[in-house]
Amino acid sequence: MTELIISKGRDEALESFETVYERHVNMLYRVCFSYMKNEAETEDVMADVFVKLLRYGRRFQSVEHEKVWLLRTAINLCKDRLKHWWRRCEDINKYQNIETENSFVENETLKAVMELSDRYKAVIYLYYYEGYSSAEIAEILKKPQSTILNHLSEARKLLRGVLKNE
Repeated sequence: MTELIISKGRDEALESFETVYERHVNMLYRVCFSYMKNEAETEDVMADVFVKLLRYGRRFQSVEHEKVWLLRTAINLCKDRLKHWWRRCEDINKYQNIETENSFVENETLKAVMELSDRYKAVIYLYYYEGYSSAEIAEILKKPQSTILNHLSEARKLLRGVLKNE
């Protein structure tokens, strides 16, 4: 069982945190980047996720529980940040030509997935790139499984159209 409790010895808690961090940092970065589309904001959200982890102070039932908790936390923080009032005031055109150094390789299909709307992007990413079933995704996103299956179907149609044109 993974355990991260601050009441443990400081060195032991730090080791446990580092283990959790190393295990999930790449997956969380990809998820956050898919929402934020910006390396700096992605890193900010990632920091917030791991601060929440440090403050969580409870045991995870398993590594899978830990992963789902981190995923859900990351997605919620991204959505909260995107809804914030100052976000609506920014001129998106000033970010048009910014190049980023991603820690993951982007291929044509992944790029097309990242261009989808949030409702499709999260479902497609979790299903195809993280290997979750539709039932697990429904539980993670707190939506009915039928909605998840519908989003998967609609997203596949959109991706077919986009990838066929390229």
